[in-house]
Order: sequence, then structure tokens, then C-alpha cells
Amino acid sequence: MKTPDFQKGGGLLPAIVQDDASGDVLMLAYMNPEAWELTLASGEAHYYSRSRSKIWHKGESSGHVQIVKQVFLDCDQDTILLRVQQVGGAACHKGYRSCFFHQIGHNESWVCQPLVFDPKEVYDNG
Repeated sequence: MKTPDFQKGGGLLPAIVQDDASGDVLMLAYMNPEAWELTLASGEAHYYSRSRSKIWHKGESSGHVQIVKQVFLDCDQDTILLRVQQVGGAACHKGYRSCFFHQIGHNESWVCQPLVFDPKEVYDNG
């Protein structure tokens, strides 16, 4: 079986996360070998939090888990693509469906998605 080449990324590789039904890009996170193994074993997405320096089970505090439907590796085995069912409708900790909710135009930007939940009601620090 092909596996990610974690040495290429110094132990961390980017993981692109797409909604399995719509194909929408929900987020980008990072995986280390432990997060990879936990994801494959559990069927739910696990990542490595660079800011907290620890493994993170997506949805552990919000309940908005990601059920993994398909897993892909790119041709160089240094980028992971997860196709997931996003439970709760929002992947972003800011309360939006996707982490890519800012659209950039000519000298302006705007929020291009509706808020799915209020982060202050879900997280201690929002």
C-alpha cells in the first residue's frame, strides 16, 4: 500500500479536506504519521495541530467531526486529500462551512458564506 512520505515535509504533510458530496474545499490541515494512522484506523479525521503541538481529532470539542469517505495521495506522496462527510455543517472553527470564507476581489474582500454556528457558543475562546 502507498503511504505518505512524511520525511519530505519534515514529519508534517498538508491534508486538503473536501466535502465528499459537493467537492467543496473545507479546510487545509497537517498530518503527521500518528494522525494518519488514527485517521485510517478510526474512519474520522485526525490532524496535527501546529499551534498546540499535539494530535487533534477534528470535532473533539465542537462535535463537528469529519467522517472519512475517501483518502488520496498525490503523485509525490507528500500531500493528502481527504473526502469527508462534515458532521454539523461546519468545518471552520470560526463557524463557517469552509475555512475559505473570505473572497478576495479587486482591492476588497468579503465574507462569501453564511455563518453556520456562533463560535462563542461552541468554544470557550471562540
